[in-house]
Amino acid sequence: MSKHITGHTGLLCLLGSPVAHSVSPEMHNEACDQLGLDYTYLAFDVPEDKMPEAVQGLRTMGARGWNITMPGKNIMCKLADKVSPASEISGACNTIVNDNGVLTAYTTDGVGFMRAVAENGVDIIGKKMTLLGAGGAATAILVQAALDGVAEINVFNVRDNFFGRAEEIVAKLNERTDCKVTLHDFSDPEVLRASIAESAILVNGTSVGMAPNVDRTIITDTSMFHKDLFVFDVIYNPQETRLLREAKEAGCKTGNGMYMLLYQGAASFKLWTGEEMPVEIIKEKYFS
Repeated sequence: MSKHITGHTGLLCLLGSPVAHSVSPEMHNEACDQLGLDYTYLAFDVPEDKMPEAVQGLRTMGARGWNITMPGKNIMCKLADKVSPASEISGACNTIVNDNGVLTAYTTDGVGFMRAVAENGVDIIGKKMTLLGAGGAATAILVQAALDGVAEINVFNVRDNFFGRAEEIVAKLNERTDCKVTLHDFSDPEVLRASIAESAILVNGTSVGMAPNVDRTIITDTSMFHKDLFVFDVIYNPQETRLLREAKEAGCKTGNGMYMLLYQGAASFKLWTGEEMPVEIIKEKYFS
């Protein structure tokens, strides 16, 4: 991919640690090439404690925008001048737009999830969701789903260090959206079974089942699945987790986090450039 870089070329980038494995540079540079946009997207390995310095530099240099991956999603929210509703509620962001030195924080992970679900031909608006986990990815999904009009969300999480933060986010969503959100301690299988029975979608927002621990699944009792249930796993390595395989065997429609990654990128791209990412080309080249 030879790109002609000039004195006019704008900078887009990714901040976080580690970042070398990321598909974002390929995805965004390809999109810019396809549309003839004069930007280059680079990845910078920046630990959380160095984030303020890096951001000050990018602001001063006039970088158009950047993505933030772990561990910087929470601190980046505090460094921004403005925050979107979803970022404000979740306290996290993955996208910054720099308008002449004014930094606005957005979170497009949840947008990516909602689009990935819709592209599967599944409509969850006005319906009920069961969400497993309350970490970063799960929170982004929770907030966007509530903002977009999912009627009811039951969140299940063990009492870990995410639980207290999840309680705050749930309270904000119940106050500011029409979605009825409830946080449950992930300990009573019967409460979980009852929730799944009434849900149009079950989302695994945890890392249970991710490589190398591919023999693990968060739903050990497969009788909880029903044929009207769409089962979505944020994990995309492996592309079919044990959860998705067993859900499919039970007659469920399934989806994984790969297109969530694509569509969160497309949403960031639109925020920076005002253009639609050519997702079909990107899908074929980097997500097939």
